[in-house]
Amino acid sequence: MGIVPTRFSGLRRGTTLLAALAAVGGLTYGGIAAAAPQPTVSQVQAKINQLTTQFDKVSEQLDQASQQLSAAQTKLTGVRTRFTTANAKFQAAQASVAQNAAAAFEDTGSTSVAGLLTSGNPTSVLQQGSMMLELSGNRNAQTRQLGIAAGQLADAEQQVQRTESGITALKTQLAAHKKSLGKLIGTEEATLASLTAPEQQTVQTNTIGATGTGTTSAAYTGPTSTQAEKAVAFAYEQLGKPYVWGATGPSSFDCSGLAQAAWSSAGVAIPRTTYEQWAALPHISTSALEPGDLLYFDGVGHVAIYVGNNEIIDAPQTGSDVEKIPLAGWYASTLVGAARP
Repeated sequence: MGIVPTRFSGLRRGTTLLAALAAVGGLTYGGIAAAAPQPTVSQVQAKINQLTTQFDKVSEQLDQASQQLSAAQTKLTGVRTRFTTANAKFQAAQASVAQNAAAAFEDTGSTSVAGLLTSGNPTSVLQQGSMMLELSGNRNAQTRQLGIAAGQLADAEQQVQRTESGITALKTQLAAHKKSLGKLIGTEEATLASLTAPEQQTVQTNTIGATGTGTTSAAYTGPTSTQAEKAVAFAYEQLGKPYVWGATGPSSFDCSGLAQAAWSSAGVAIPRTTYEQWAALPHISTSALEPGDLLYFDGVGHVAIYVGNNEIIDAPQTGSDVEKIPLAGWYASTLVGAARP
């Protein structure tokens, strides 16, 4: 996975490529747009919140594409092994039929059949059904085995080609998303630069991870007899570790990586991304929260762990550390719902 550029403000993670590019095209201040009226703090706040949502979605898509790429690369190793095995069987079957049919070649002078039995292309063997029949005679079993081996090898070749093509496409998708993230970051910087320093501070105190009362150093003193309590204890142990996009520990985390790792430490496997988690886990009412529950924000683009007393532990954004923070401000205003693994 690539490293997302560091931002200096409250932007974290965001949308599809087209939406991101649209945002880049429509939200920039400066240049020709400099003659436009100075944006108000509330207008900039709305723009920043919009960019944060877009950044959330693109980053979750990056996580998903990265998982798919990892799975495809693992699959490629398997299909290449399968290809090697199938090729060995094909070569052995071809050699067996060729050896036993040598006399027939001498009698008939059939260069076409000889060529068929020296071809390394399994598709050619499969296509020449009439020549395969010519080889049969008293060697039906051998000829049949050659046809089976050719079919298996041809299928393995196609699997390798399809997997390699899929990996290429995923790498292209990842590069495009990362480019979009960089543009979103630049757009936020330009948007904030249109304000005075006090106005920038006002905007930033109303963004993710900026309630002003969070902490990156707190000890868990509760019980650890249940899986939820173990997940909460794990989350406390991660306080102060840096947010890194795509990270699942042990030295750094992104938001969904922290949630996944916390519950994994308790022996519960949950999906990697916020969208997958929200789709797979049982939803609960936010009026019945218990420590260990997962809270989803900003169109399900962000997740944090509820630890009781109206507080959460969260890996907020690039440039920030895992922190315990009140469920207030940006979090309260963008809360979508809760799930309990």
